[in-house]
Amino acid sequence: MAESSFFRKHWEGWKEFWGERFSFLESYTRFTDRDAPLPSWSASDVDEFIASDPVHGPTLKTAREAATYAAVGSVLGAVTTAGFAWKYSRSLHGAGLSFAAGAVFGWTFGQEIASHSLQLYRLDTMAAQVKFLEWWENKTGGH
Repeated sequence: MAESSFFRKHWEGWKEFWGERFSFLESYTRFTDRDAPLPSWSASDVDEFIASDPVHGPTLKTAREAATYAAVGSVLGAVTTAGFAWKYSRSLHGAGLSFAAGAVFGWTFGQEIASHSLQLYRLDTMAAQVKFLEWWENKTGGH
């Protein structure tokens, strides 16, 4: 019984520690912990929100542009690292692993390039995403 309380206390400490570090995820819990998920939206729905909200619309548009930078970086990273691995090793599994790692690294570098070139550090992109989800929830009637 004493061991159980020691482990429980230790576990609660870890939950609190990581809960503080990932507290930003609480902004999305009302959208992720629903009984029924929100319906899918299209690019035209996002464009409608961007046009209707003068505060959060431009921020969401910039965040979507940043995702494009990251996707391009991911493709470039995957292709170039897999190409180098294949050229120098002729190993299929090595090229495959290089492809996967290059995609992750390229996504990261693309996101960093977007962050600096689009000055994302000045914008609250999470608030814009939450406002879009609230707008979409209200538009679809909460379904």
